[in-house]
Amino acid sequence: MRDFVEDYHERNEEQQIFPHFRQAGQLVEPCDVLFQQHQAGRRLTDTILKLAPQIAKPGADRQPLVDTMRRFIAMYRPAREDTALFPKLRSVVSADVFDAMAENFERDEHRKFGEDGFEMMVDRVARLERALGIYDLAKFTSR
Repeated sequence: MRDFVEDYHERNEEQQIFPHFRQAGQLVEPCDVLFQQHQAGRRLTDTILKLAPQIAKPGADRQPLVDTMRRFIAMYRPAREDTALFPKLRSVVSADVFDAMAENFERDEHRKFGEDGFEMMVDRVARLERALGIYDLAKFTSR
């Protein structure tokens, strides 16, 4: 979350996408709320990173970590970028600006994560999901 979502994806939204909506006077409130959500997510991630090592200790109280993770999941589950912002982005920027933003995103990705940065992150998430026992979607599919 910290490396890819917060320090890459969300930062790019905040710096490259939200300003265009604000300038166009469109979807300003969702941009403001998403920015606040990003800030809250960073605080929750800080708490998770602080609490996670402590639960390995015998007799450790895991509930604060569980509660923080539940708050994190509940906040991010109804994300609106894909349903509200991204579909309208092309209507508030020119094709040239849109293409330049895409290039900036990719250049930033390569700078932060290397040429295969996205694929590396996908593999990293898959390893974490396997370690947590949540990789197999069939386990979560209603029958």
